[in-house]
Amino acid sequence: MTANDDLRQLVRTIPDFPRPGIQFRDITTLFGDAWGFGETVRRLAAAARDSDAQVVAGIEARGFILGGAIAAALGLGFVPVRKRGKLPYQTIGRDYELEYGQDRVEIHVDAIASGARVLLVDDLVATGGTALAAVELFRSVGVEVAAAMFVIDLPELGGAELLRQAGVPVTSLFAFAGH
Repeated sequence: MTANDDLRQLVRTIPDFPRPGIQFRDITTLFGDAWGFGETVRRLAAAARDSDAQVVAGIEARGFILGGAIAAALGLGFVPVRKRGKLPYQTIGRDYELEYGQDRVEIHVDAIASGARVLLVDDLVATGGTALAAVELFRSVGVEVAAAMFVIDLPELGGAELLRQAGVPVTSLFAFAGH
């Protein structure tokens, strides 16, 4: 048994979702387990303490769940990183490429002050496209991304490595082979 296998075992794998050949890692089973969810937040928050982050940003949608809980555990504020058109006030955003098109992440223009250090949180890193777009968005307004944290890494898809190459320290609790 390796570190965090106790949490890893709480993640359900659904074969062939959303299309054939994909092994979907369903983290809702981990979130639904009171001990598992609490321990996930505790472990990520403990790993984040050395980042000197001043605010936590969570990527839509499961990053909201984790990011909000980690922010509360660390006594920090929370910034939602949303998909296009979901925020009610003036926004700034960054477009990014998907397998079949393009999408956009946005934050409110006044969500975070230039010069701040942000901890970026999501449930899973695959190709890293959304996380990299969020990093670029924060950097475009003078915010330093202190670190990125995920419960799950899918290393064969290379997202965590792309974030590291972009100068962002990456932490994940465990990895799954394949995609």
